[in-house]
Amino acid sequence: MPARTGRDYIEALNASRRDVLIHGERVTARVADHPAFRNLVRSYAALYDLQHEPELREVMTYPSPTTGERVGVQFLTPRTREDLERRRAMMKVWADYSCGMLGRTADYLNSAIMAMAAAADWFAQADPAFGENIRKYYEYIRENDLLLTHTLIHPQANRAAGPAGQKDPYLAARIVKHTDRGIVIRGARMLATLGPLTDEIMVFPSTLLKATPEDEPYSYAFAIPCDTPGLRFICRESFDYGRSGFDHPLGSRFDEIDAIVVFDDVLVPYERCFMIGHPELCNALYSETSATVFMTHQVMVKNLAKTEFILGLVSLLTDAIQIERFQHVQEKVAEIIIAREILAGLLRAAEVDARPNRWGIMAPKWEPLNAGRNWFPRVYQRFVEIIRQLGASGLMALPTEGDVFGPGRADVERYLQAAALDGIERVRLFRLAWDTAMSAFGSRQALYEYFFFGDPVRMAGALVNSYDRQPYMDHVRQFLARCAEEVDRMGAGTLPADAGAEVGTRPAAGA
Repeated sequence: MPARTGRDYIEALNASRRDVLIHGERVTARVADHPAFRNLVRSYAALYDLQHEPELREVMTYPSPTTGERVGVQFLTPRTREDLERRRAMMKVWADYSCGMLGRTADYLNSAIMAMAAAADWFAQADPAFGENIRKYYEYIRENDLLLTHTLIHPQANRAAGPAGQKDPYLAARIVKHTDRGIVIRGARMLATLGPLTDEIMVFPSTLLKATPEDEPYSYAFAIPCDTPGLRFICRESFDYGRSGFDHPLGSRFDEIDAIVVFDDVLVPYERCFMIGHPELCNALYSETSATVFMTHQVMVKNLAKTEFILGLVSLLTDAIQIERFQHVQEKVAEIIIAREILAGLLRAAEVDARPNRWGIMAPKWEPLNAGRNWFPRVYQRFVEIIRQLGASGLMALPTEGDVFGPGRADVERYLQAAALDGIERVRLFRLAWDTAMSAFGSRQALYEYFFFGDPVRMAGALVNSYDRQPYMDHVRQFLARCAEEVDRMGAGTLPADAGAEVGTRPAAGA
């Protein structure tokens, strides 16, 4: 199958029988039609349909190197900087569609698999079969245009101990046994965003493994279909309450359900395994294959789209009630403008300074992307705060669609009008701001962004420990040494006669 349509996606989802628990109900069939998922599924279907818009054909697809049929640019293995720009353009189309609110669109994890397949020799060092498996899997998902979820985190029980140190050795998903067909997995993993609505689940290593024999059973990397026997999804409450798109313009369309994944003695065929054991290799998987680089490239595009949406929303809000003439409002809007330019600049720097990685593919420069992924989780919290501050009480007394178009319409039109909008359009705009910053959906978005790549404190520590600061330290040492030499040569309290050429011309006396 080449690049699929939205109808292809929905039909495949409904043809699958998977074990999904939500709101006290077990859903095993026609999951795409369930009220908790129906609108989100349609939003994802719309993304696939964009691949077939005539004006977007070259942006969204390219000829498969295997069949020649059009497949998604998300799968393109970049060989040049132009390829990276092409990947970014495709990802931006999808990100703009959801205003950056969808964090698990297919380009996110498919980018990771693309990078891993290019680094197949890294997997082969543990077993040649693993290298072949990841190559074949990449081709499989590319040619079938599959949507993936993943799960990396162990259940939160005793955070002071690793998975092997829990009271229940099968709390965290682990290998129970090896059979002649594959490995058997028992236990649970978090946090499979979009899990029940995807084709397959990547179960890849936690980065918290210790290279000890006790961690061997928790060390693995594999991917399986979401309807594999014994696999179960336990969903959180849906934030799509079945209300209209007027009342919940974001939550009714883009609430990516999150789920706990339970492995009830799930058999994983060996041909679907990319690593078994080797905790030290599992810990290095993301960095050594450049998977993290390409995942972050996609996330930065999504974050740019989200920031541009916030900028547009805040600008419409300030214009509606004519508050932008106040300097403190301008200062807040400026924060978002600056954030937008920083994200665009970091993305551009990562692409312009891209170099071939050790596996021969063109990889964006990591440092700008790493800076962006450490910075954005905090700045997004500020975006939400700005919306609340500028919307103020206008975000609290908001009638619903039933009142706006019902018996309260005359009052809405008279008393909720804005300087630049009538009452109905003002309520429509402010409900969008409310859904962005104050609803259950908006609160989940803020939490999601804060922990997108993990604990921000741990991420900051990793940044400090991995960043090459030696050139800057050497520069300061050289300056100190030059100062010391000058003091020794000229004497304390003096500067060389030509110091002005080095440190700037001194002002004339009396200036």
